[in-house]
Amino acid sequence: MEIDGKIILDLGMQSGISKAGNQWKKKEWVLETFGQYPKKVKFHVFGDKADTMNIEVGNSYTLSVDVESREFNDRWYTDISCYAVRPYVPGGVPPQGAYPQQGYPQQGYPQQPYAPQQTYAPQAAAPQPYAPQAAPQPFGGDAFPPAPTPDGYDAGDSTDDLPF
Repeated sequence: MEIDGKIILDLGMQSGISKAGNQWKKKEWVLETFGQYPKKVKFHVFGDKADTMNIEVGNSYTLSVDVESREFNDRWYTDISCYAVRPYVPGGVPPQGAYPQQGYPQQGYPQQPYAPQQTYAPQAAAPQPYAPQAAPQPFGGDAFPPAPTPDGYDAGDSTDDLPF
């Protein structure tokens, strides 16, 4: 999933030691999405990528993220983990080489915008096994019955006292 927006807050680096005795670290930011109703999204970068991603407050980026929810003590928590980042370009992916690779890991990104591998030519209409028949039209072939007169009666039939 990709999210576009502007970084509004750097929440800093966190680190620790897991139950297995391994060191871990993560860095968190808050991004504000673009649009009529902007949303604030807190995300993190985990592990060695936290040191290599050059994300600065005030700049706009396109983030590739994984969203995952988990339950703990009958409460649900959602984590948004960023695995790739690139500068935001309105309208889509910038051409290859438009920005430096250094500081912006590109793992998981295609270098060019998606394009189908095969183009499809329009197909000729398949022959119909039968031709559709015109439905019989009521009221002498008109699609609608005659309109009522201002006094509410059909002028063509004086014995009919119905208003329609």
